[in-house]
Amino acid sequence: MLSNNQTLKYLLRAKYMACLFIFFHVLSYATSSSFSSDTLHEGASLSVRKPDDVLVSSNGVFSAGFHYVGQNRYCFAIWFNLPPYNYSYANRTVVWMANRDKPVNNGKHSKLSLQKDGNLVLNDDRRLIVWATDTVSVSSTFLHLLDTANLVLKDYFKVDVVLWQSFYSSTDTLLPLQPLTKSTKLISSRSQSNFSTGFYIFTFSDDNLLRLIFDKNEVSSVYWPPLWLSFWEVGRSTSNDSKIAMLNSLGNFTSSDGFRFLSTDYGSNMVQRRLRMDDDGNLRLYSRKIDGIGWYVSWQAILDPCMINGICGINGICTNDPSSGRSCSCFPGHKMKDPSDWTEGCVQKFNLSCEKKDSKFIKLAGVRLNGHDYGFFPNYTLSQCQDLCSSVCNCRGILYAFSEDTGTYNYYPKTLLLNGYRTTRFYGDIYMRLPKSYYLPLPEDKTSTTKESVLQCFDEPEFTIKEEEEENDLVKHLLWFSVGTGGFQIICFVSVWSLPFIRSKSRNSESDGAHYLIGVTAGMCRKYSYGELKKATRGFKEEIGWGYGGIVYKGVLPNDRVAAVKLLINDEANNHDQGEAEFLAEVSTLGRLNHMHLMKIWGYCTEGKHRLLVFEYLERGSLKRNLSSNVLDWGMRFKIAFGTAKGLTYLHEECLEWILHCDVKPDNILLDSDYSPKVADFGLCKLLKRGELNKSEFSRIRGTRGYLAPEWVSNQPITSKVDVYSYGLVVLEMLTGKSPTTDVQIVNDTGEIEDKRSLVSWARKNIEETSSDEIVVLLEKIVDPSLGEEYDLKEMEKLLEVAMKCVEVERGARPTMRQVVEMLLD
Repeated sequence: MLSNNQTLKYLLRAKYMACLFIFFHVLSYATSSSFSSDTLHEGASLSVRKPDDVLVSSNGVFSAGFHYVGQNRYCFAIWFNLPPYNYSYANRTVVWMANRDKPVNNGKHSKLSLQKDGNLVLNDDRRLIVWATDTVSVSSTFLHLLDTANLVLKDYFKVDVVLWQSFYSSTDTLLPLQPLTKSTKLISSRSQSNFSTGFYIFTFSDDNLLRLIFDKNEVSSVYWPPLWLSFWEVGRSTSNDSKIAMLNSLGNFTSSDGFRFLSTDYGSNMVQRRLRMDDDGNLRLYSRKIDGIGWYVSWQAILDPCMINGICGINGICTNDPSSGRSCSCFPGHKMKDPSDWTEGCVQKFNLSCEKKDSKFIKLAGVRLNGHDYGFFPNYTLSQCQDLCSSVCNCRGILYAFSEDTGTYNYYPKTLLLNGYRTTRFYGDIYMRLPKSYYLPLPEDKTSTTKESVLQCFDEPEFTIKEEEEENDLVKHLLWFSVGTGGFQIICFVSVWSLPFIRSKSRNSESDGAHYLIGVTAGMCRKYSYGELKKATRGFKEEIGWGYGGIVYKGVLPNDRVAAVKLLINDEANNHDQGEAEFLAEVSTLGRLNHMHLMKIWGYCTEGKHRLLVFEYLERGSLKRNLSSNVLDWGMRFKIAFGTAKGLTYLHEECLEWILHCDVKPDNILLDSDYSPKVADFGLCKLLKRGELNKSEFSRIRGTRGYLAPEWVSNQPITSKVDVYSYGLVVLEMLTGKSPTTDVQIVNDTGEIEDKRSLVSWARKNIEETSSDEIVVLLEKIVDPSLGEEYDLKEMEKLLEVAMKCVEVERGARPTMRQVVEMLLD
């Protein structure tokens, strides 16, 4: 029996041990070097080198960790996961970034750390701080990723106090329940592949209104709501200075200035949503079903993309074609500044004089310019406008417009040719100022305007010479016509006389002609020297694949962009003439194309016998390589099938010249870092004019065995349906994991090979032997075993149906690529 003193002694000791245990437990919990699934504790860190160092919200919808943004570059980010929820690069939709302008590399010191003083710090490999929350706490802190995607930094002992949160440090995306306030704004990224800070901003302005703003270098302008509309005309109010707006989970956006919109799928709570300031200057609300794959636009601020300021840069003109979308061209007398980026605009090829007598004007019909007026002059004649503009050094042109309200013409002198766009809804024209001595070709000379309009499928704006100069110009034209006629006769005489010599030097002549042709197309992309590309590829050291007629190497260009450099090879099977023709076809074709699912060409080299093409580098390589390595899950495969269909639709129908690819196969579908597909290698393509697809003629079979449509070997006309057939085989290969280039072996119950069939006939046989209500049984027979049961049954059935329609023997039974896109969207 214990005495009272002994009992008390034991109780005190037990209490002491319990307190000691709790203290060390809390201490170890707070200073742990690891982290729980959604929480980072004080003293812990997330490393770039450890892909598993990722915070995942408790609902599994969001993750936070390091996201790959380029060649050995990473940013700490938050992203949506794609069901089934995981944090692989392919399934990410990024909604926030900490160091978007200062990526870190894959070094051992590149990590995000929660320091003991309460500061959240991101270090690069040199241990320099590239981003920090600049928070301080005297007690223990922790970082928590909430189910709303808000990353919050809190104090263990004051959990109601938020030291820092990502919701108040937004980048380009606003999520449901995330407030947009007077101190926050959405700023676009630079481009789809460049996550650094761009030029378009969604924010509250000084007058308390939500606005879209273009801000680049020294140019800044508001373009939404349109400035020519008063705030009450667009249903806004400037009286409330609280400056707060929010999107709820049902798709309702409301703002303190009275602006409100509802998504097209408003009311559904089974949808994920994000409002994004896109890199093209439009504000869009994206939605995705919780169990779905792709995002779709459920609201957007601007319907006409040419109404977005700065989209074609300074001295650029925007044109919106309902069939082909937005495109850009340069004002006459200008050339594109950066062949890979229209927002850089165009640079002038002349110098303006301040002398009034040295100026002339050309008319650009149906073109309008927004902003950058240095005055407004009502009821002016055109002659008065031109005289006034000629006397002002920095006047670049005139907006001369008719006012329906006053019935007069008004004059707006322009100091900058920015925000130009073509429109039929405008009673006025632009009169551009040029030096009187500067020569511009006549409107009939289409080659001159083609040089001005690079990477596009449209012509330059029409222009006319100032009326008072027409008489002098007529005399000049007659004089030049006389000289030209005489010169032409001399050329004809010399040509006939020297014909035998020309024939004897045909190869040299054809080579010279090739150089002339590539000179015409030089405006489409940058021309590199052989030495530059040899240095960029380190002597053509790192081979990354084969394209048609050449080897592809990895290289780093002088501007630090990683590129794929294709070295065309001329051998006995690919003679010089044919290789040159293919080279010119690729440059002239690719240079005019611009689509998110088509591989971009950046440059070329034609130097002596060397022929090279410079493309954007795509990190994931070809679809063929990814299929063989079994890294593609169902979501990725559906995304690739859909994106490829959109790219081919653009080639067939949406450009002003229709283009056949002629070699659609997994090797020619490349994947970027997000596994988004880009159709590549147009060396076999054939340019066809609209309405002439059925008249196309090819001198030889083009394509790859196994992916060839029956028309190639049955002497039938070659149409866009050959690409549809090849596309169907690619989709069938993604579904089954089997290649069309090898026969499928039919094995009996004893394990012996009973028969061999082509991929298409094997698929048809399985479909015929399975009743229509046994789709699960059918898919179990033909679906790639590496997918297991991890796929969407309805989408798999839809994709199988599309594939089988595309590989019909009769080309008339096959859908067009546009119909394929529509079927996949249903």
